[in-house]
Amino acid sequence: MNEIDALIKIFPKLMQGSGITLLIAVVALLVGAILGLLLALGRLSKNWFIDKLCFVYIWLFRGTPLMLQLLFVYYILPKLFPTFTFDQMLSAYIAFSLNSAAYLAEIIRAAIQSIDKGQMEASKALGMSYAQAMRKIIIPQSYRRLIPPVGNEFIMLLKDTALVTAIALPDLMKITNGQVSATGSTFMFIPAAIIYLLMTTVFTFFFERLEKKYSVYE
Repeated sequence: MNEIDALIKIFPKLMQGSGITLLIAVVALLVGAILGLLLALGRLSKNWFIDKLCFVYIWLFRGTPLMLQLLFVYYILPKLFPTFTFDQMLSAYIAFSLNSAAYLAEIIRAAIQSIDKGQMEASKALGMSYAQAMRKIIIPQSYRRLIPPVGNEFIMLLKDTALVTAIALPDLMKITNGQVSATGSTFMFIPAAIIYLLMTTVFTFFFERLEKKYSVYE
C-alpha cells in the first residue's frame, strides 16, 4: 500500500518527466529530418568535396556512442565556445538532433535512390532542373518509403532519451531513478516501463496509420 501511495504522490513528476522525454525526441526528429535531408542530398551530390564532407559527418555520428556525443556537447562545447550557454536541455537537443540527422540522412538517401531513375530523366525532359525534379517529383514519391524507418528512428530516440540522466536532466528515467533511490523500492520501475510502452505504442500506431494513408497512392 505504501508503494501505491508513493506512486500517486510521484505521478505528476513522472508526467513532467515524460513530457521532457517526449519533447527531446520530437525536436530531435524534426531537426534531424531537416539536417538529414541536406546530408542526404549532399551524399547524392556530384561535388566530390560535399559528398565526402557529408560522409564524414554521418560516419562520425553513427560510429560513436550517443552517450559520448551527449557528454561532449554538455562538457566540451562550453569550453570551446565560452560565450554560449549550453544548459542541460539545449545540450540534449543538440546531441540528439545531430545524432538523429546522421541516421535519417542514410534513410532519406536510400529512399531517394529507390525511386526509378526514369523519373529524373522524365523530369529533365520536361525542362526541370535537378533541384526542381528533386523537390517536385523525386522526394514526394519517397515519402511512403520513408515512413517505416523514420518511425523506427523516432521510437529509438524516445527510448534513448533515458541517456540524459547522465547530465542530470529530469526526464522520466531520471525521476524514476531518484524515486527508487529515495524509497529503496524498485517498484517505481514498473510504472516507468508502462509509460514508455504507452508512448511507443501510440507513436507506432500513428506511423502505421500514416503509412497506410500514403500507401493508397502507390
